[in-house]
Amino acid sequence: MNCFVDTSAFLAFLDRDDDNHSNAAEIWKLLLCGSASLATTNYVVVEILALAQRRLGLQAVRAFQGSIKPVLTVHWVDSGLHEAAVAGLLSQSRRRLSLVDCVSFEFMRRSGITHYFAFDRHFGEQGFDPAATQTSESNGSSTS
Repeated sequence: MNCFVDTSAFLAFLDRDDDNHSNAAEIWKLLLCGSASLATTNYVVVEILALAQRRLGLQAVRAFQGSIKPVLTVHWVDSGLHEAAVAGLLSQSRRRLSLVDCVSFEFMRRSGITHYFAFDRHFGEQGFDPAATQTSESNGSSTS
């Protein structure tokens, strides 16, 4: 299974005080133990590094760089993907939908990735499937 990993999942995993931390840790463990290929974009990497540094400090940045990033395939956003995402953002006309999210959605569509690991409702609204469902079904366990 190919799975896109979003900033919200990374932040929940890194922040032990996050309401979704235990769920994120469980899903992350299941994804790593399974056959999932984990993808993200450089826009998400920039976003998580900035948020982790501001909210959690440089230790969280080091944890991401040392333990999380090495198991990811980071795809670099080119100008065509960026422009398509900006067009998507403007056509959605939603203040709480970010450019990084729109880049993620467009990247997933272009790459044929249907599953995501995130705590952001916008992925489901865009028609993508949560990785937790796929992971729990394939391992016979529950993540809820």
